[in-house]
Amino acid sequence: MSDPGTQQLSADMHPPTLALRPLSISDEGEVRLAQLELMTDGFNFLHGLGEEEPWPSYLDRLERIRTGAEVIEDWAPETFLVAEVAGQLVGRASVRHRLTPFLAQWGGHIGYAVRPAFRRRGYATEILRQALLVAREVGVQRVLVTCDDTNVGSARVIERCGGVLQNVVAAQHGTTPKRRYWFEHATG
Repeated sequence: MSDPGTQQLSADMHPPTLALRPLSISDEGEVRLAQLELMTDGFNFLHGLGEEEPWPSYLDRLERIRTGAEVIEDWAPETFLVAEVAGQLVGRASVRHRLTPFLAQWGGHIGYAVRPAFRRRGYATEILRQALLVAREVGVQRVLVTCDDTNVGSARVIERCGGVLQNVVAAQHGTTPKRRYWFEHATG
C-alpha cells in the first residue's frame, strides 16, 4: 500500500488542494518536525522558536508579530501561514507587511518553504501564488521576493509566478548572493 503523501498522480487525477492557514495548537509536533527537516538544508521552517518555548506562547508571539505589537530586529510585521494538503503540512509562507532596509536588500516581502518529502510537486508555486494574494490583502502593492542565487528551483518558482528579476545583490556576512524579483500587483 503506498503512502498517499508520496503517490504519483495519474493523468486523469487532479492534485489535492493546497490551503494556507494560520498555525494551530494541534500543529506543534508536525511543525517542530518540519523545523528539524529544514534545518538540515540550513533553513528555518519557523522564525525564532526556541526548543523549550511553550507552543501556546509561540503562537501568541506570532500574533503579536502579525499585528506589529512585537517585531524582530530588521524584520517587519508578518503573517505566518502553513501550507496544508489533504491534512498534511507540506510547507509554509511568511508575508511581511512592509520592507525594512534588511528585507529590501535580502529578505523580501515573502518567504516560503516546502518540506523535503513534498518537493517537486508544484507546492512551492502554489504557496507563492497564494502568498502573493495575502500580500495584496495586507496592503502590499509591489512585492519583493528573493532567493539564493544558487537556488535554481526557487528562481524557477518565482519566475513561473510572474516575478521579474531586478538584480543579484552581494552576500551579507559570507552568505550566498540573493536574486531579487518584483511582482507588480497591477499586472498580476
